[in-house]
Amino acid sequence: MIARWQRILLFFVLLTMAAWLVWQWPHSPWRAVLGALVPLCVYLAVMAVEFVLMHITNRADAAPRARLLQVLSAWWAEVWVSLRVFCWRQPFRHDSVPDWLPSESTGKRGVVLVHGFMCNRGLWLPWFAHLQARGHAYLAVNLEPVMGSIDAYADIIEDAVRKVTAATGQAPVLLCHSMGGLAVRAWLRAHRADGRVHRVLTLGTPHGGTWLGRFSRAVNGRQMSLAGDWVLALQRAEPAGRAALFTCWYSNCDNIVFPATTAALAGADNRLVQGVAHVEMAFDPGVMGACLEEIGRV
Repeated sequence: MIARWQRILLFFVLLTMAAWLVWQWPHSPWRAVLGALVPLCVYLAVMAVEFVLMHITNRADAAPRARLLQVLSAWWAEVWVSLRVFCWRQPFRHDSVPDWLPSESTGKRGVVLVHGFMCNRGLWLPWFAHLQARGHAYLAVNLEPVMGSIDAYADIIEDAVRKVTAATGQAPVLLCHSMGGLAVRAWLRAHRADGRVHRVLTLGTPHGGTWLGRFSRAVNGRQMSLAGDWVLALQRAEPAGRAALFTCWYSNCDNIVFPATTAALAGADNRLVQGVAHVEMAFDPGVMGACLEEIGRV
């Protein structure tokens, strides 16, 4: 579903840009080019506003505050990473590489990959070759309905965990980006599945909600409001010791989940990565390497 929406939006933007060029070129080539670039300028501006709000909000956070150069570098990296994810991988390539559940076990632990808000399995495309090369069976879910309740995703994750466990004979690692980590916590609550997961790795997950959640009109977006009712109820329902299953990556340049330490979880193995933006975190070489090492541990 989200792939279709993103394709339609992209085609509409490109068509609008092309129509403006054709209309204005005979009158003023400069005006034609500048007008066609308006959507790109709006995108850059919106992204810049996110980073400004993040940097201001993080002044009161316990995490080390990012230097201005780190913020600018993260903004630029996020601009290009997000274009690749939201304008290519997710709308057009999300089904290009299938899940890998070999008929005979490789002896290695499997992985369930859980994407975040307004994403699909296409987010994880760069991970698939790395996992298969290391012998890790994997299954990447699509969380739908796209703007539904996070609680509604529990059965999707349950089905994926069962399939990966059946293929490997071992409890899997769950690798989650952003909202995906909350979906996994909701699955653990709904299915009491602590004994059926080896480890949960979260990348930029708003465990305590995020400041930006207040502006969302989607059900799952509102559930991620900073210290909101849903995240607090989730926390109260969790047994002591569950957080020990988690390794949580968080950043002082996360432009979506801030203040920064809201992506940490009390009692978990919390790891700060500095100068890395929200979507960028899913592909940061240091984060990827550490996660692959963690997945490979017996």
